[in-house]
Amino acid sequence: MNLEPVTTAVVRGVVPVIDLRNFFDASFGVLARAIETQRLTTLSPAFGLYHGLPGETLDLEVGFVTDRMVRPEAGAVVGSLPGGQVARLTHFGSFDGLGASWERLGSWIQARGLSTGEDRWETYVTQPSPSMDPRDLRTELNWPVTVCQPAART
Repeated sequence: MNLEPVTTAVVRGVVPVIDLRNFFDASFGVLARAIETQRLTTLSPAFGLYHGLPGETLDLEVGFVTDRMVRPEAGAVVGSLPGGQVARLTHFGSFDGLGASWERLGSWIQARGLSTGEDRWETYVTQPSPSMDPRDLRTELNWPVTVCQPAART
């Protein structure tokens, strides 16, 4: 699928994997205040944009697509989601299964001879709540791709 780049309001951080949930929760509070005080309109569900490969820490941005740029405030800053060709897979169920879905998407990309960018993002289509059944969660996995060029013959 081909996407246009979009402006986002985000909170950025390098976060230990163990603190990921707390980072998301705190970020959504910061973003809610900035969006409300600046009267921004969100144009998407929440997302997490991951930079580079996951390890003990994750370099990420948590945010929303917005109708215009956020004025930097209390941790909320301007960001963007990239445009171009993106491979997308919809994950149904608990966040615990996201790793396997990312692996499945990576295998699909590789089988088609595509190469991936270092950044990728999850769009949290279903807003989680403590009372919901995790099987009802829906998350879109998005990974920018390019066609691999064949080696030149000499």
